[in-house]
Amino acid sequence: MPVDQSLVGRSFPPTAPREVTEDHVRAFAEATGGSYDGGPAPATYPIVLAFDAMNAFLAAEGIDLFRIVHGEQKFSYRRPVVPGDELTATLTVASLRQIGGADIVGTSSEITDADGELVCTAHATLVHRGEQS
Repeated sequence: MPVDQSLVGRSFPPTAPREVTEDHVRAFAEATGGSYDGGPAPATYPIVLAFDAMNAFLAAEGIDLFRIVHGEQKFSYRRPVVPGDELTATLTVASLRQIGGADIVGTSSEITDADGELVCTAHATLVHRGEQS
């Protein structure tokens, strides 16, 4: 079943707050083939929150994760993520188009700190394969 066009512009509830710790940043860096010796988190660290927001969106809309291919990911920063931050992500469906039986879903997840200040925005393109694909 195709993704409903009425989702464009819709924002979903923010994720639960996640505290950024040095241990978590270190584990993320090691899991992605890097290392961490303190300071700001790696530039791709916000994917942790964006993925939580994406999973909540998929669950809310009854979209199966196994039908999703991650097409593109970009981050736009206001400031670096650092240990001690408490972050949440709010996903908005930015665009939707259907091509060859697949839904191309553009999302934008605003990552904010405990004061509600924007830290970065994660932009993703998700390809949803329909049941016949």
